[in-house]
Amino acid sequence: MSRAELVVELDVAAPAELVWDTVMDWPRQGEWILATRVEVTAGDGRSVGSRVRAATGVGPLAVVDTMVVTEWSEQRPGGPFRCVVEHTGRVVRGDGVFEVVAVDPARSRFRWVENLDLPLGALGRAGWPLVRPAMQAGVAHSMRRMARDCERRARRGASG
Repeated sequence: MSRAELVVELDVAAPAELVWDTVMDWPRQGEWILATRVEVTAGDGRSVGSRVRAATGVGPLAVVDTMVVTEWSEQRPGGPFRCVVEHTGRVVRGDGVFEVVAVDPARSRFRWVENLDLPLGALGRAGWPLVRPAMQAGVAHSMRRMARDCERRARRGASG
């Protein structure tokens, strides 16, 4: 099995705590991650051993991604914040990492990493260079949606 890495980072004009709480609100991820519905299926979603289920796509074409939280660390105020999940599904396997760090009190950096086990042997390895740009664009687009929401909420909070 081959492993492929996808890394997307984005600076957000909002405090790290706000970004972290937004990113790790699993059910609300569907508001910013393209065509995705997410639910916590075991635990609280914010501790090691919690289980999460995401479905990306439409109807019978959706890909189900089951995950278990294998690492959870948050240091308040300001972070750093980190969640690592193991993808345990039939299609999506590997590890995902969400990290948020404070750049300053009003700015943070969100980093999303996927270390995926490519399926289908040589075919998966050959197809990754074709799939990767679309996946990276989708993740980056989703992250920008999340950032706009956090930035809007941070401005409202700052203005009273």
